[in-house]
Amino acid sequence: MKVLTLLLLLFAFATYAQPGSEIILFDLKAKKKRVTLTKPRNITNHPGYDNQPSFHTDEPVIYYASFNEEGRSDIKAYNVKTQTTTTITRTPEREYSPTLTPDKTGISCIIQRDNGAQDLGKYPLDGTEPYVIIDSLIVGYHVWADNSHLALFVLGKNNTPNTLHYVRLPTKADTVIAENIGRSLHRIPKERAISFVHKAGEGNWQIKKLHLETMQVSFITNTLPNHEDIAWLPDGRIISSDGTKLFVINPRIEKTWSEVSVTDAGLLKGITRLAVNASGDKLAVVVSE
Repeated sequence: MKVLTLLLLLFAFATYAQPGSEIILFDLKAKKKRVTLTKPRNITNHPGYDNQPSFHTDEPVIYYASFNEEGRSDIKAYNVKTQTTTTITRTPEREYSPTLTPDKTGISCIIQRDNGAQDLGKYPLDGTEPYVIIDSLIVGYHVWADNSHLALFVLGKNNTPNTLHYVRLPTKADTVIAENIGRSLHRIPKERAISFVHKAGEGNWQIKKLHLETMQVSFITNTLPNHEDIAWLPDGRIISSDGTKLFVINPRIEKTWSEVSVTDAGLLKGITRLAVNASGDKLAVVVSE
């Protein structure tokens, strides 16, 4: 028990000590054989950690996690149209991975507590008191399948691997789908399916699909070598990065990644997380500060 507590506290400290990052927003144009990114702008421009962007499905809003003056992460919202930023939460906890819920009534997120717990909670859109959705697992990342089902990245205990769980909230049924997974979980456009990264071994990371009707897992494509962050374009292409450049692939007809054309590519350093809006004309990229 003491070892587990120590591991949880070390994980919490590592998350707390996240390096500085910024979010760059690009205009995205996807033609049949070419993807281009133009008009980059830094939408955070704030010392410290600004990360984990996700788009509102209908409105020109990007949610993200941002460290406050005390070094704790709150949820902020950037309005692309008005170019204004709003702080949604101001709490003694640390919130990560803000995601608009499928019913659009709130923002689900990871709530990291000082005792090492990492719950999945939901805040109203105005940032008032949240309620806890899941507190029985150490949740690292999540994606909604629909209003009452979701997939979770769950942190392993006692040197066990991180696992992909599929949770049915009405019955509280929890199914472990895969082991050794990455943090990038996504709904696949126009499919009833979720993608995840399976880290099968060094140099062998694969993007896989969980079919939600059958709960079967199938192979989609290989990741860029040892890079796990991806985003889906509405037309079924996947965009990813090797840390300094962006690449795209259509896994239905292609086996190799192609480089994306980027205006002011010098802004791209230490690329990690990516997010594409529902209409497919904006890309948010997290870069080193």
